[in-house]
Amino acid sequence: MRAFAKNELDNYYYSIGGGVHLGEKAEDAVKREVLEETGIEYEVERLAFIHENFFDGTGTLDGLKCHEIAFYFFMKPRGTQELNSNSYDTQGVREYMHWLPIEKLKDYVAYPSFFQEKLLGACDSVENIVTYE
Repeated sequence: MRAFAKNELDNYYYSIGGGVHLGEKAEDAVKREVLEETGIEYEVERLAFIHENFFDGTGTLDGLKCHEIAFYFFMKPRGTQELNSNSYDTQGVREYMHWLPIEKLKDYVAYPSFFQEKLLGACDSVENIVTYE
């Protein structure tokens, strides 16, 4: 299972995450963001993917060509799937956290889309992935 966020406006799920603060290490940022969005404190297991995504902006980025570089980490399991979220996206829209089964991700509209394939066969090395979504 993998935790995803979904808000009240969009028809898709997206990976939990957010921005890194100035002077903050990526590993510390992911722990902070996961806590903020799920209400649960997790520990990092390891870096799994570096994702370069080229896309056309929407909403406040409408009309802009965007290049996002994201780090995706595996988190250590906690033995519970409890989520205690009170999260809002950057536009102030309420977000809800959902556990989605990895083996059935293809049945959902979920981003990043490479998760559908890569999480099923994840290995111990870090993989760099480039997409145009």
